Amino acid sequence: MSQPEQTASVSAGAQDGPATPVGPDSDQLAYDPAAFTLADMVRCGQALRLLAAESASMEEAGQRVTGYLYQRLRESASNNRACVLVRSFKTHAYAGLSQDLRDFAVSMAAGTAIDKDTKCLTLLATSGDEPQWNSRRTSKGHRAIPLISEAMVGQFPMIAQLIRQLGLATSDFIRTRDQIIKELDQRKFGVFHVPVATNSPFIPAQNDFVAPYGVASVLGFGGMLPDGDLFVVIIFARVPIPASTAEMFRTIALNLKLGLLASLDKPVFAD
Repeated sequence: MSQPEQTASVSAGAQDGPATPVGPDSDQLAYDPAAFTLADMVRCGQALRLLAAESASMEEAGQRVTGYLYQRLRESASNNRACVLVRSFKTHAYAGLSQDLRDFAVSMAAGTAIDKDTKCLTLLATSGDEPQWNSRRTSKGHRAIPLISEAMVGQFPMIAQLIRQLGLATSDFIRTRDQIIKELDQRKFGVFHVPVATNSPFIPAQNDFVAPYGVASVLGFGGMLPDGDLFVVIIFARVPIPASTAEMFRTIALNLKLGLLASLDKPVFAD
């Protein structure tokens, strides 16, 4: 797809009508990231918690959550979608991945050995403007990233920054211990916020993604699950997201964790 075609596709996706209900509630609630209120925080957090808790797998929970945010985050004046792309990730032990994801992780490791306990940052779900952005299976570079070393984590600055904001050194996260898991359970949930995405060192693919798709701000939120795995949701928005909105997503991250706790004994992947 040429760059003009990409821009046209984005414009068409942004000008659609009201969102189709994607959660257990049939209302048409929308949230403006530029004018996010405490009431929005409560409603959005409750919705994400319920969506995750009622899912049959972690993957389904991720897809419902990304779909909800992609549909419901909208500009108040125009009702246009505020998001270009929303993605959900979870770390997962290499040995527990399906064969296709293990093969993908090996290809990303570029010859470095991966043991069975290596944590892999695994794409659970994705919702976005382009057709290929709506299935984890069609992702070209983010399906399963082995977190073998600090250098490997450093290739994904958004995730590395979120890990740091959780109060955990990257080296400790790669080799999570029981004591660290207990300590993290007492800490705030992390928020990664880039108010201006253009030319930000934390946001890669400036020429291929940020510029042609008009990404204005990026917001990531997540935390640790009791088993020591990290969950992250990343929002790429075409509208500016202020710091006040980003801070409220700490509470939304807690709500999402509470919903995901109900999925810990369920399958990770839908298939």
